[in-house]
Amino acid sequence: MKIFEIKNCKKQFNDDTILHNISLSVCEGEVVSIIGRSGSGKSTLLRIATFLETMDSGEMFYLEKKVVSNVNGKSVYIHKNELKEINKYFGLVFQNFNLFPHWNVLKNVIDPAICILNMKKDEAIDKATSLLEKMGLKNRLYNYPSELSGGEKQRVAIVRALILNPKILFFDEPTSALDPELTREILKVIKELAKEKMTMVIVTHEMKFARDVSNRIIFMDKGFIVEEGSATDIIDNPKEERTRQFLMNY
Repeated sequence: MKIFEIKNCKKQFNDDTILHNISLSVCEGEVVSIIGRSGSGKSTLLRIATFLETMDSGEMFYLEKKVVSNVNGKSVYIHKNELKEINKYFGLVFQNFNLFPHWNVLKNVIDPAICILNMKKDEAIDKATSLLEKMGLKNRLYNYPSELSGGEKQRVAIVRALILNPKILFFDEPTSALDPELTREILKVIKELAKEKMTMVIVTHEMKFARDVSNRIIFMDKGFIVEEGSATDIIDNPKEERTRQFLMNY
């Protein structure tokens, strides 16, 4: 089953076209990594997929329900109340964690479950505690973000997304703010999620990780999808010169 699909997505900022007719789909249990230089449109694509940005033209589907239609060359979104329901289908993990500094770990995690899913507080606490324990954060429930390492903050951010029972998780360069040791820590967590068949789209600069964990890799350059294929095909045997030039730096 297709969890997410976008067709002919175009996005402009002023006179600059950031995305050129981007189309991709993600099936249940699939891990798709998106690679490319900074400024290639990767993060903009994730922001559009999670409604943080709107696209100018194109279509979008979640669980095969059309949430964005193309009408006379313009994107038309479903009603905001319907979009609120679609928000429950996905989670987004940012590169800079986006935790509330004045809330402790437990409150950072349970608040979305209470507000978005209308989960009862006791149920949210039980579920959050279980997930945080699974992530090795059992003793950090009442700490504040300033008291955590970068890796711990990112694990809290992942738990905050997982508590919503998303159908798909989007990661926007989840290790870019971390040192190498903490990067390994977070990549291990994501690999475990992949083993559990969590559907994921990951924007990353970690090529070895992308190769190890991905069913498919998409290479983007200057707002275009230049090449798409299996992890081994793209990393080991790219067909396009632009892909080869990019991978020479890794």
